Amino acid sequence: MPAPSKPPRTSAAAEDYLERISELIRRKGYARVVDIAAELKISQASVTAMVQRLDAEGLVKYEKYRGMVLTGAGEEVALRIAHRHELLTAFLGQLGLPDDVIARDVEGLEHHVSPETFRAIEALSRWLGQNPAVAAKIKTGR
Repeated sequence: MPAPSKPPRTSAAAEDYLERISELIRRKGYARVVDIAAELKISQASVTAMVQRLDAEGLVKYEKYRGMVLTGAGEEVALRIAHRHELLTAFLGQLGLPDDVIARDVEGLEHHVSPETFRAIEALSRWLGQNPAVAAKIKTGR
């Protein structure tokens, strides 16, 4: 039996696009350049260039004037980033940080934490969930 494929290595920018495309498809049923540009607050030309790059890398299937869909590989990356985003949001919430700090920090952390560190954070988050008294002490600083 062949080993499971590893998701392709992607840049933080590519991951942001894939995450946004996945969210748009889930929310609206489709993703178009104009929608991504509006959500990321950047030009449609910049979005088109990145989407064409993602298409060339096999992460999306893009048709000019029609929109795009994620390929299997693109979906795999988007799911990985969504999982990282959710876990880091929950973990920082367990530490009692304000929502605006969490949102800002997660956007930076989700792309730059190694798989080893991410696994450690995941284990610690699980442990804090099982030990609410410790989590409460962390939140209050005592």
